[in-house]
Amino acid sequence: MRRGDTVLTARRFTVLGSAAAMVLVTTLAVAIGMSTTGWLVGLLCGVVLNATLAVGLKSGAGSHVPGAADLITLSRGVIACALAGLATEAVLHRPVTAWFVPVTVVALLLDAVDGWVARRTGTSSAFGGRFDGEVDAFLILVLSVQVAANFGAWVVTAGLMRYVFGVAGWVAPWMRERLPYRYWRKVVTAAQGVVLTAAAADVLPRGVSSAGLVLGLALLSESFGRDVVWLLHERATTRRSREAAVMTTVMSTVVHPEPHTEAV
Repeated sequence: MRRGDTVLTARRFTVLGSAAAMVLVTTLAVAIGMSTTGWLVGLLCGVVLNATLAVGLKSGAGSHVPGAADLITLSRGVIACALAGLATEAVLHRPVTAWFVPVTVVALLLDAVDGWVARRTGTSSAFGGRFDGEVDAFLILVLSVQVAANFGAWVVTAGLMRYVFGVAGWVAPWMRERLPYRYWRKVVTAAQGVVLTAAAADVLPRGVSSAGLVLGLALLSESFGRDVVWLLHERATTRRSREAAVMTTVMSTVVHPEPHTEAV
């Protein structure tokens, strides 16, 4: 595929995402009488999502061509934007649980589909994995904001953890190293989504929901903590390797000095 075609494909992908976000958020706003603030938050999330995608699709060595799995992930991202508008209603003390929970369930179900499609079609990619992870992180943030309206602001800690980790990477460059794949991350993310959705639905006794939220936060903390420990180990290993290389060079110079050429 020519480069021009790739860029056009990426552009169509983000235009589709922007249009879908506008249609879904506006439809929900009309259906439930969403406030202007909630509607604007949903639309703003859609704009940010697709602007970030436009940059991501064109960055790196060659542009990424979106596939079917990416389209499903984009659908989850658009749904998360609509949920952000609904969560804003909860913050404004106008909860719309009857709509929020079913829409969230759709997003969670699609999370199990995009990876399967990528594997079946042989279109798994670093971009697709990163895109999927960022949509997961944003969905957890939105769910935590929704649940915090009834369970307390501490729940938002779960949603902010990914973004605190990202900010830390700007402060400490060694935290931006590429992490190895761990299936456990996906398990923890899925569990967090289920726990938050159950709490949002308010179908369990409050004590059970609270215990589930605490457990989910603990699992998320353990997962991020393990990544930090791995990064610290890699940093120490890299530093020792560099020091050893410097020492080897110094010793080589001392033991085998360069011969001096005497002037004739």
